[in-house]
Amino acid sequence: MLNKTYNKLNFHSHTFCIWKEVLETEIQELKLHFKSKHHSYYYFTNDGVYRFSNHWGRVANCHWRLIPLANYKSQKAIVGFAPWGDFYANDDANALFFIKVNYRTREVNFYHKHTSELIENLVFRNAKETAKTIKIIKQVLIEKEWAKHLNYTDLEVLRKEIVQELVNSKLNFLEIKRKFQ
Repeated sequence: MLNKTYNKLNFHSHTFCIWKEVLETEIQELKLHFKSKHHSYYYFTNDGVYRFSNHWGRVANCHWRLIPLANYKSQKAIVGFAPWGDFYANDDANALFFIKVNYRTREVNFYHKHTSELIENLVFRNAKETAKTIKIIKQVLIEKEWAKHLNYTDLEVLRKEIVQELVNSKLNFLEIKRKFQ
């Protein structure tokens, strides 16, 4: 399926996008094209769109994630840029997302199925399933209580095995934990 072409007229409706933070100086010479009712400012170019805003993530009916230059603090206004080609169709019902985990930093993120070369073994989920799975993965990576009644010798090895199962299968957390009882 070919991806829909996005532009200044339709990028804000049911899309997924990963924005990259840029310095405010990049918009100083640009003309403001739109101000939202929630005080986000949009500057359109031929290459993409700049957004100056203090809220990212779930934006109306869109999933817009920001890759910050430094640690992002909620409610701090940031300028993000996204090329038009980085917007993808999004809806809450279809299985459009896959999860990646960085075990070293214990960070978990989701990506649209069109954001990278498709790997055969990726498991795609809808938005609700993705959010639920990410919440469980974060719990497994940070907390210890969930492992109380399981048989293991090394908690870090167990964490990785369970997280890999959560990412790479449709099994739920209880089904996966049963393997370690």
